[in-house]
Amino acid sequence: MSKSLHQQHCFGPEQGLRRLDETEIPALLGQLEDWQWHPQQAQIHKTLHFDNYYQTSAFVNALVWLAHREDHHPEICFGYRECRISLTTHAVQGLSPNDFILAAHIDGLR
Repeated sequence: MSKSLHQQHCFGPEQGLRRLDETEIPALLGQLEDWQWHPQQAQIHKTLHFDNYYQTSAFVNALVWLAHREDHHPEICFGYRECRISLTTHAVQGLSPNDFILAAHIDGLR
């Protein structure tokens, strides 16, 4: 039995990083909480809402630490009570397993 996404860690090309086939994406997306897939933009994204700026910025700080640890870096846009996260893998010009692995770890932050 393979590990769930939140039990895995991001990996590089030397470990077999590859672009996912579009047929693989729905099953991976089904393991995440409220992430949306945008095939035209080759990315997944999620918007989170918070009670105030302090909670939003604390979440973003934790997310930045997590992204650094996993060496996979999302686009993050945040304001007073909202944080939008977008994931894609530039090295493969599309979605890779790393995008779903990091998304699962991000879901674990809440």
